[in-house]
Amino acid sequence: MGDTHAGRPVVPDEGYDPLGRAVESDDPRVAAVLDVLAGAARADVARRLAVDEARLAQWVGAFVEAGAARLAERSAGTRARRHDRFLSTFMHALRAQLAMAQMWVELLGDAATPSADVAGHLQDALGRLDATAHDVELITAALLGRLRPAPRAVGLPALVAGLSPAPTLDAATAGVRLVVDPALFARVLRDLWQTAHTVGPRPEGVGLEADAGERWVELRVVRTGPPVDEAVLAAVFEPFDRESDDASVTVGLYLARALAAVHDATVVVRQERVRTVLAVRVPTGRASAG
Repeated sequence: MGDTHAGRPVVPDEGYDPLGRAVESDDPRVAAVLDVLAGAARADVARRLAVDEARLAQWVGAFVEAGAARLAERSAGTRARRHDRFLSTFMHALRAQLAMAQMWVELLGDAATPSADVAGHLQDALGRLDATAHDVELITAALLGRLRPAPRAVGLPALVAGLSPAPTLDAATAGVRLVVDPALFARVLRDLWQTAHTVGPRPEGVGLEADAGERWVELRVVRTGPPVDEAVLAAVFEPFDRESDDASVTVGLYLARALAAVHDATVVVRQERVRTVLAVRVPTGRASAG
């Protein structure tokens, strides 16, 4: 989602190679993308950079999309409109919650309504409003590339302590430790957990698993039961790609994916006949078992 810069030359003045050879960059992500575009195997580049190949594919896609927009001297077009529609719908939800809170404030002056009941409802409404406002702040920071995590070593049980219903962890899963921002990464797991419980038909069960591989540790929220409709699952994974103006558009997993990305982690979704897996892959440099 790169910005275009009106008035600047289409071809950059510095570092431009007319033969199309890779331009040097201090950012290893840019260098990795240029290597892939120059013909290097994506799996080899991902291994060298110690990132998930799916994450590298996202970088390449974003790079090409931004470059095409720059060369054509246009904005990101359709994607920008989707962002606008998504954020407008999200702000509608914010205003609706604010209106609800204002209604309860007005009822405080109604002698026929017990003040204790009104105060309780008002507190709930303000809590939901505060949570939504916090989501807006995080989404804005993600869109602007300003998320700054404060990582430290933390055990998985601490990261899932706030989940409801509480997951049951086996010994191996409970022994996983990660070097992440506890607040931001706990939000990633919370969104995956809530999505598994609320999207599609009622699940028969939802559990949390961990699998340590050579390059990453995969934390999996596994939903069993009737499968989720593919269109619904796609809309949850990437709400910006929806063409519909349906007012029910929500954050989906966009925020979870953005918060995972600042940890060099990747959110993936897989669906089988009776299992839907919502997973986050954490590079082994940020995770360990035992």
